Amino acid sequence: MTYPPAPPPYGYGGYPPPPPKPGVIPLAPLGLGAILSGAFGTFGRHWKQLLGLAAAVYGGAILLVGAALLLAFAAVGDLFPAVFDTPDGQEPPWDDVRPLLFAFVCVWIAGTLVVLCANAVMAAACPAVVQEAVLGRTLTFGALWRRSWARMPSVLGTVILTSLALAVPLLLVLVAFVGMVIGMIVSVDTASGLSDSEAWTVALIALATALLVTPLALWIWVKFSLAPAAAVMEGQGAFASMRRSSDLVRGSWWRVFGILLLVGLMTTVVSWLIQQILSLVVSTPLAGLDFSDGEPATVIAAVVVVVALMLLGQLVSQVIVSVFPPLVTALLYVDQRLRKENLGPELARAAGY
Repeated sequence: MTYPPAPPPYGYGGYPPPPPKPGVIPLAPLGLGAILSGAFGTFGRHWKQLLGLAAAVYGGAILLVGAALLLAFAAVGDLFPAVFDTPDGQEPPWDDVRPLLFAFVCVWIAGTLVVLCANAVMAAACPAVVQEAVLGRTLTFGALWRRSWARMPSVLGTVILTSLALAVPLLLVLVAFVGMVIGMIVSVDTASGLSDSEAWTVALIALATALLVTPLALWIWVKFSLAPAAAVMEGQGAFASMRRSSDLVRGSWWRVFGILLLVGLMTTVVSWLIQQILSLVVSTPLAGLDFSDGEPATVIAAVVVVVALMLLGQLVSQVIVSVFPPLVTALLYVDQRLRKENLGPELARAAGY
């Protein structure tokens, strides 16, 4: 007696149905290709919003830094002749140098804070657009602006805390280097010098310190790399986001490290190529110009073109650096939750499946 073949358990010829894909990625554990294509797809859907936000944020940062420079110059500009136009062999008085140093430090601090806030806004914008792109939705510029600024303090907190954690191994390297320099100075002062064995010992200690500290710094960087995405997508604070990143990275450190390293190298190469192409575009026409006549209009026009193209290259490079790696990091965060927490069904329900 023969029996009919059993029906397949699925409606796809015996294979399970593919995972739903409401947006830029399938709602299943992702490979490298899916992560990169998802990042490109997210940028393709939201490039206007991301570029507009980057232009507004970094343009505002440039204006603020320029305003700080103007205020500093208005406050201490009259001291420049007394400091920089002193007669030969005469040192400028400290009463004139001190205000200039104070103004320089204030401008540097203001510029650093402005740049950190601008980078934090962009780091908050990328997970925000990824969260919507995964569900097949889009964000308007106004919604992206409001959400990025709302989550900026938490993202900035994760950046600062991660930087402080990375400062520990860097301080160890600095202490080892300073100790090596002090030992060499003391040896020279005592006219004893360093023997070959002592010199090799110092060099090996410095090399061993660097070899021990570099993996520690990389481990810390990868361990907390998903914290900005957690701060935006889960609405958590800085400390909770860093703990969340540590939990998600645990057991997948090498995979996360490899993808982040690859994306960083890709971004660096593309940014370098853009700057080289723009440099070639600038140098080719300038080589054919004749500046021997000394016409001010020719010189001014050439300077304006060069400065404009250089600024354009810097802007494009900054946009690439500040947008693409955070998009990949946000997708890595989603991927880790898909792998560890079975986030796919929840995302499918949120997308209307």
